[in-house]
Amino acid sequence: MPRRLPACLAPLALLALAACTGVPVVHHKPVSVAVPPAAVTPEDRYVQAEAAARPADHSGFRLLTLGTNALMSRVALADQAARSIDVQTFIFANDATGRLFADRLLGAADRGVRVRLLLDVGFAPDDASLFDALDAHPGIEVRLFNPFASRDPGKLARWTQLLLEFRRLNRRMHNKSLIVDNTVAIVGGRNIGDEYFDASADDNYRDLDLLAIGPVVGEASRSFDTYWNDEAALPNAAWGGADDAAVALAALRPKLKRDARRFAESDYAQAVLAELPHGATEVRPGEWFWGRATLVADPPEAIEAGRDATSLRIGAQVAQVFAAAQSELLLLTPYFVPSRAELARFAALERQGVAVRVLTNSLASTNHAVVHSGYAQRRRDLLASGVDLFEYKPRPAQDGARHRAGSGGATTMHAKSFVVDRRYTFVGSLNIDPRSRLLNTEMGFLVDSPPLAEAVARYFATATAPANAYRVAFADGRDGGALRWHTEDNGAAVVLTREPDAGFGRRLKVLIGKLLPIDGLL
Repeated sequence: MPRRLPACLAPLALLALAACTGVPVVHHKPVSVAVPPAAVTPEDRYVQAEAAARPADHSGFRLLTLGTNALMSRVALADQAARSIDVQTFIFANDATGRLFADRLLGAADRGVRVRLLLDVGFAPDDASLFDALDAHPGIEVRLFNPFASRDPGKLARWTQLLLEFRRLNRRMHNKSLIVDNTVAIVGGRNIGDEYFDASADDNYRDLDLLAIGPVVGEASRSFDTYWNDEAALPNAAWGGADDAAVALAALRPKLKRDARRFAESDYAQAVLAELPHGATEVRPGEWFWGRATLVADPPEAIEAGRDATSLRIGAQVAQVFAAAQSELLLLTPYFVPSRAELARFAALERQGVAVRVLTNSLASTNHAVVHSGYAQRRRDLLASGVDLFEYKPRPAQDGARHRAGSGGATTMHAKSFVVDRRYTFVGSLNIDPRSRLLNTEMGFLVDSPPLAEAVARYFATATAPANAYRVAFADGRDGGALRWHTEDNGAAVVLTREPDAGFGRRLKVLIGKLLPIDGLL
């Protein structure tokens, strides 16, 4: 007869068994694809006229650098939608901006627009009730990619499942896109949440998106369809949803309207009105960057691939673009943990006379101090190879003249972009770290357009100015010496001997990160 478990372990055993039940079995999941482009609305006709005036293989882009602009471009596109809205995102927060966007999606569905919402909701907290209510609308369908069996992040069973199914659940869909009427798309680094749009009362992120028109939008739609119809994307309804979906949806409507009114009356909204005198796609001659472009995206099956399946990853395409650099590589990545091969590639470029310049977060500005430990262990090798390293400040001067809802929170660089030879530009979700390289799925636009590349290069130059970032170098310029952080104070040069603005807690996390064998998880 088997021995009985100690009473204190019985609850954990039950939780483990609950976690082992796996995700719900889906018996019916209809296949759907992007609607074809049309010329129904003034926005449709404007976009088609702009594209018709350019070569057939050219797409047009606008760079969304301000959080306010990025938010209201999304809101405006949802309000203009006539046929379809497809949203793919890693995080969809149930906060002020998330609820504002949800209100616009609900309004579009009320007009007869088909809304498809594909969410990761893996590590990030989610509010199932919000998605259950939206999913109850006949015009909105919500699907969850590679989901947990437990929808409630407050349940211990969720964390038990993470331990038991770590290999599967550690792989997440990190893609971010918004596609409206298969005519206009936004792809970049921003999730849906206050901190991505400069609306958080605490910390905020500096980020980049590209708003696109032209043939590359069709590529984004095909990528979305591939994920939407993949077996790893499960209908939200498979969890049963609310007991009375119609009641939940009816209760949500006035709450979203109330929250939208409050948002419209906020200081943030007034700043938005001052900054955005035009709609997202209103005729503004000369403000589109044109060029050949492609959407690079990991296929959804990469979520299950082993560590040797690099052929499925967009990193190989990115490496080819890096290797082709002739004069300059500018790289913005919030999490910078290069592999040995990438370290060798950067060193080879420097030997060939290519200036490699990298902006990442400082220890004080990063939102993942443990990840910083992986970067810190490679910093000396990067400097020794000739790479110029810049670390973003937690309170950059460029924030001084900008409205922020926050009251003293830090700023984190979240943009994921690179520029090669002032000609090729990538903007997307890809970090230079093991997680992006082999664990998550990623996507982005790769554009051949010198004017766009020059615009992102100017963004890089501003972000790396002494008022906004520290320049890291060896003391006295000697390889292998002590590290120094160079900045300015009222125009005077300042040299710091330790990582600036970082308290004991952050330094301890970095120390622990260096000691643990977690390099492949960063």
